[in-house]
Amino acid sequence: MLFTTPTQYAVLALLFVAGWIFGLASHPGGAKWKTRYATERDAHAATRREADARAAEHRTGVDERYSTAQARIAELERENDRLAKAAPVTASTIGSHDRVATPAPSVPLGSRVVIAPGGRPAGASRGWFDWR
Repeated sequence: MLFTTPTQYAVLALLFVAGWIFGLASHPGGAKWKTRYATERDAHAATRREADARAAEHRTGVDERYSTAQARIAELERENDRLAKAAPVTASTIGSHDRVATPAPSVPLGSRVVIAPGGRPAGASRGWFDWR
């Protein structure tokens, strides 16, 4: 063991106290750290304000989209109610002058249809197509 006598322990305590006093006397007072802390605190506050502003802007955009969607839903519900109350479409309500569309012929799976510039498939006859 290094220290065995009470005198050596007293000298060790005296050196400890002297080093402590010397360290306090030579300390700069923390001015540098205080300014760095203040700068960091201000930068953090500015970043926080920007983040809050972006969040508020996002909430405003979400609220506007939500109100637009609610208006569209209300419009569609009114249209649905109007159509539910309307008279059904039957052959007698269509009238004789309206053209009834004929169904298009079915095309076998894997066949190729080439549309000519006139809007008909190439090689088509008068309405019914030749699928040979």
